[in-house]
Formats: sequence, structure tokens, C-alpha cells
Amino acid sequence: MTPPAIPAFPDGFQWGVSSSAYQIEGATDADGRGPSTWDTFCARPNTVLGGDTGAVATDHYHRYREDVALMAELGVDTYRFSVSWSRVLPAGWGEVNQAGLDFYDRLVDELCAAGIAPAVTLFHWDTPQVVEDAGGWLSRDTAYRFADYATVVGTKLGDRVRMWMPLNEPMVLTMFGYAVGAHAPGWQLMLEALPVAHHQLLGHGLATHALRATGAQRIGIANHHVPVWSASEAVADRTAAHTYDALVNDLFAAPVLLGKYPDDFANAMPGPVSEDLKSISTPLDWYGVNYYQPSRVGAPQPATAAAVIDGVAMPDGLPFEFPPVDGYPITDFGWPVVPDGLREVLAALKAKYGDRLPPVYVTESGCAYNDGPDDDGRVADVRRIDYLDGHVRAARQAIDDGIDLRGYFVWSIVDNFEWAVGYSQRFGLVHVDYDTLERRPKDSFHWYRELIRAQR
Repeated sequence: MTPPAIPAFPDGFQWGVSSSAYQIEGATDADGRGPSTWDTFCARPNTVLGGDTGAVATDHYHRYREDVALMAELGVDTYRFSVSWSRVLPAGWGEVNQAGLDFYDRLVDELCAAGIAPAVTLFHWDTPQVVEDAGGWLSRDTAYRFADYATVVGTKLGDRVRMWMPLNEPMVLTMFGYAVGAHAPGWQLMLEALPVAHHQLLGHGLATHALRATGAQRIGIANHHVPVWSASEAVADRTAAHTYDALVNDLFAAPVLLGKYPDDFANAMPGPVSEDLKSISTPLDWYGVNYYQPSRVGAPQPATAAAVIDGVAMPDGLPFEFPPVDGYPITDFGWPVVPDGLREVLAALKAKYGDRLPPVYVTESGCAYNDGPDDDGRVADVRRIDYLDGHVRAARQAIDDGIDLRGYFVWSIVDNFEWAVGYSQRFGLVHVDYDTLERRPKDSFHWYRELIRAQR
């Protein structure tokens, strides 16, 4: 395959792939792992499309060597994965499940032997069920439990892991898990879910200190970011868009980077907020951006259809509506493909946070296209190639615009359990047959491999 004609990235730029524990590991009952909120959520009727669960997923727990070999063939510099809190600490705290921790020890060793830098996310939404039963992220105590967990993992893996992120997308857990109930743990608290945001961010700050105390280095965060476009120039629509932008972007970036909350939400947080912000804003070594699509936002209108986000209908009462982002191709998930939105997000972060913004990594960028093998076994996912080509070019443009961008990680290495929509959407560079668990690299895998080779 001819190397794509994409301008050269700076020396040392990191090319990677990403995943998360519940989405690929399976083995939910293996070797002492305790249940997580996602196990509980999937067991409830009518919560996940098709009644799907992560009980088997892609069985990465037993097939990790095969998956690492695929990454080595791909030629990536970095593999970003998450640790399952309930696999390491089945009771949420206290006694360590050595078999669970040893799995990640073996995985990290396998990556290092293949010349791939491990990048660890400590929390990708799968709270131990016992922690949720004790109050979950509505409880301040969970932040301290999380820091204890960080100490356990940092002590075991810190000598080899090259990047750390305590949290992945705290916005999504706050909004989808606690505010509207579309994800685990399934609460519908609306604005009363805001303490979840604060306690996650406090947990991030405490975990950052805990990791550094173990000797772990290069700590950041993986935050969800989205360009927010007003539905019109009407005052009501612009106000709604401003509020939504503060909710999904600034609420989770400003406390970390500036040590303060946006004015819209400053008085909604619990506890000794000013003291907590000192921990939350502990300087980071880098900042992660997960980008997928822009949002068009307006004021709610009477008699409009229910808002749908990521394929999930939202409850009534939201102070926003989400008109379609027209004029762009869409993925099989229905998401508009807007590569320049990535450049726009990075530019907005630089404009808002200036010198407080550390070096940036795109920690997730990907798309759902459900192409399967043809009669010859080839997965010709040309639309994914077009998507990645456009987004890599947008990343390069951001560097030209002065953004200190250090890496780009594709979501995801393999097809996976996609939360509330189960196995209906395929994000992987590698196709997985969910009956046989056979892995099959797609054309996009080969395209990305040639891109990485050409860049070197």
C-alpha cells in the first residue's frame, strides 16, 4: 500500500492505539475479579442494546499476547489501555487481588518486550460495584479510595509505564452515568449529578499525588472535548450553547488547568472547594484530548423529538436541544465526520488556557464503521481510512498553528463492546468475529501501519 502523502510530524511524535478494560478484556468472573457497575448495568433489562454485556468482549484477558503482537505488527509507539479497578481491588479497597494485578504486570512486560510504551488509564468508568454501593462518585470518600487504588497500581507498574492518566472522560460518567442514566450506574439525577464531577476531579488530583509518590512519571488526564456550535444567532440558542460548552468542556478542563470552575457551576460543587482545587490543579506533564464530533446546540423547543446523544435518547427536561450537524458525512453510529473540529478543539484549548496548557496528546480519535470481511476475508473499510487521513491532517495543521501536540492515538485497536449500544458499532483497526474471537486486520490497519512507517 502506498504511504499516504501526509506532511511529516515532528521527531518523537507518538503514534498509538487505545482501548479500555471493560470493552475488551472479558473474563469478568476470572481470577478473583469483583463486579463493576458495568456488570450490574448490563444485567438489567433494556439497558444495553441487544442485551449485550462485556462478559467475554474480545477476551483480551486471555488473548493479550495476540493483541500485542498485532500492535507490534502495526508499529505503534504507545498502547493506551485501562486497568480494571475491580480486578485489582475486588472490594474497592483493602486487600489486593494479586492475580488481577499480575495480569497487568504481564501485559506491561509484553508491551515493553515488543518496544511499545504502556500508557495506563486508571479509571475508564468501571467503578467497583461495592464502591458504588457505598455512595459511588456521589461520595467524597470515593476520591480517597481511588487514590489508594492509584498507589497500588503505581507501585506495581510505575517502573515501566510511560504515561499515566488517572481519569478518562469524567464528563461522560457525570452526564451519561449519573445525570441521564444512559450508562452505568444508571442514575437520572440531572444537575444534582454535579458532585460526581467534583469528586472525580478530586480523585484525579489525589491520584496524581499518589502516583508521583510511587515514582510514577508523566501524568496527565484524558478529557472529552467537543466544538460547540450554536444552532442560530438567537440569544436563547447562543446562551444554551455557552452553557453546554461550559458543561462539557470547561467544567473538566478549567479546574485542572486553572484551579477554578467556570462561573456557571462554581457554586454547585460540594465540600471545601477552594482547598480541593489546590489538589485538582496539581500541574500535569501533559493533557489528553478525546475528540469525535462537534455538537450543534440550541434552546429547547416545544414539541421537538427527544434529544439523542451517541445513539441514546435523553430524558425530558434538558436545557438544550441538539439539531443535526448537517452537511458532513456520517459514520455508521450517526456521528458527523468533521476533521477540522479536532483542530478547532485544540485551538480553543490554547486560546483559553495559554501557557497553563501542557503538551497535548490526542488520546482518542476514531470512528464506527461496520464493514465486515468479504469472500476473500478482506475488510475494506475505506471510510475509516478517509476519516483517519482527515483527522491526522487536522492534527498536523494544529501543530502548524502553534499547538504543542505530541501524539495521536486511534480508538481503537480492536472492535469492542461499545457501552450502551453493545456490539452494534465497530471502532477497531482489527475486525473481531464475536463468535470465534478471530482477529483480522482491516485495510485501515495496513493504512495506519504505512503512515507510521512513512513518518519514520
